[in-house]
Amino acid sequence: MTVIGKRLFKRVYFFALLVAIIGASCVSSAEKRVRAERKQHEKDSIALVYDTANADKRIDVFMQRLHSRSGFNGNVLVAKHGKIIYQNTFGWADYLMRDSLKISSQFELASVSKPLTATGVLMLIEAGKIKLEQTVDEFFPDFPYPGVTIKLLLTHRSGLTNYLYFTDKKEIWPDKRKGMSNAEVMELLAKHKPDKYANPDVRFFYNNTNYMVLAAIIEKVTGQDFAVYMQEHIFAPAGMKNTAVYSTAVYEKIPTGVIGHDRIWRRSVVQNFQDGPVGDKGIYSTVQDLFLFDRALDEGRLLKPETLDSAYAGYSKPTKELFNYGYGWRTFDPGNHKVVYHTGWWHGFRNIYVRDLEQDITIVLLANLANGSLLHLDELYQILEMPVIRQAAYSASGEFMAE
Repeated sequence: MTVIGKRLFKRVYFFALLVAIIGASCVSSAEKRVRAERKQHEKDSIALVYDTANADKRIDVFMQRLHSRSGFNGNVLVAKHGKIIYQNTFGWADYLMRDSLKISSQFELASVSKPLTATGVLMLIEAGKIKLEQTVDEFFPDFPYPGVTIKLLLTHRSGLTNYLYFTDKKEIWPDKRKGMSNAEVMELLAKHKPDKYANPDVRFFYNNTNYMVLAAIIEKVTGQDFAVYMQEHIFAPAGMKNTAVYSTAVYEKIPTGVIGHDRIWRRSVVQNFQDGPVGDKGIYSTVQDLFLFDRALDEGRLLKPETLDSAYAGYSKPTKELFNYGYGWRTFDPGNHKVVYHTGWWHGFRNIYVRDLEQDITIVLLANLANGSLLHLDELYQILEMPVIRQAAYSASGEFMAE
């Protein structure tokens, strides 16, 4: 073999060896990822194991009474230290069809969607794709309200008006059969410029516009539909197999068998054009999937600990020196015992998701009969030996009050 031939052989051999090493590395990385996903799936399956024989009898007595006396209709899950200690279903998924609820039934989370949307925003902040102090008009140049930052949206201090009241007018959205998308609501805000409630960062004013805008920003920054982004970055990594974003801008009929009912059974609530915008609502999930979301947060699989700490902080003047709002979470702190939670109420669904950070307790109650049953949970908190989140934190309409 000539000298040139030997050199060529060495180069070809080296190149083939390099390709083999890279290929082996890729296979190894893929295998590691598959193994990690399989291991996490096994952990999630174990976390969801529940033996009714070991149910907390005190919680069962309370829930049976909440169902029979207060009219609770829905699903419940209570967990402590990562283990389910009680779960159950009560009543109908659809009263007219007499369909019973299942533990895997999907409920419209209403405003319980907000902690999940906030998690999606905070993931983008961790990735360096957006910043808390960036203003909305950096993403949407036609947005007519200067000085509204991502942080102010997260903490409900933007001063924006509630789009649900603004878009309800016939001259704003004439075709009530067609669901609005987030992008279309952003266009309506730019076109009609409804009056603000207040200037940015003046006071806390809870309203859905903030989280509708945040979902629109997620779509703008990622180039993905909000439903796709949430599925890829939150639902799938957390093992939430029965969770999805549903919008009437995409679906003529939301594909879930759980129907919302407004206080009395004869009045089922029909989805309409305002079930189109998402982020502030529009996430459908189960009690078990929210428990898996809880585990994913606690295990650091979605956000860094320091990011979660910032999400659980309060950014407004506390109500009754106890209640505040962080990044997508309501907070309740009676001293040295921090609880974060969120409530939800929309089109016949009424929910509460509570996380006692000190004792690692999770409570999820999802209801499809929008009565006052969830205002009578004091005994449940007492059974679990955790702070009682008092009804006094709510207005007559069920909305959280601050400042």
